[in-house]
Amino acid sequence: MNSPTDMFSDQYSERLFSVIQMLQRSALMNMGAIPDYEGMIHFNLGEAKAAIDAVEAIQEKTSGNLSEMEDTILKGTLSELRMIFVKAPEQQKLIEQDICCLNDLVWKKL
Repeated sequence: MNSPTDMFSDQYSERLFSVIQMLQRSALMNMGAIPDYEGMIHFNLGEAKAAIDAVEAIQEKTSGNLSEMEDTILKGTLSELRMIFVKAPEQQKLIEQDICCLNDLVWKKL
């Protein structure tokens, strides 16, 4: 059975994809797709876009220097982040409506 570190050709590839994973997590948290470290959902689309743009810059600057598998992982990560980013404003609106409805229910019970 292969460990996750066996996926990459060397330690530099592992480090590069650790950075990409950090940027991915930051983008996902700022798009409300995953909770933050305190379990809260929040939206900061400017920060999410900055993280996605950084992943895109990594893709551009490493073009031709990655293995086929590494290139596929990077392209897939970037594609996934872009799709979620497009849907994030609608997701934010739905969550805000849910919170508003919950607040109304609480106030009615008081």
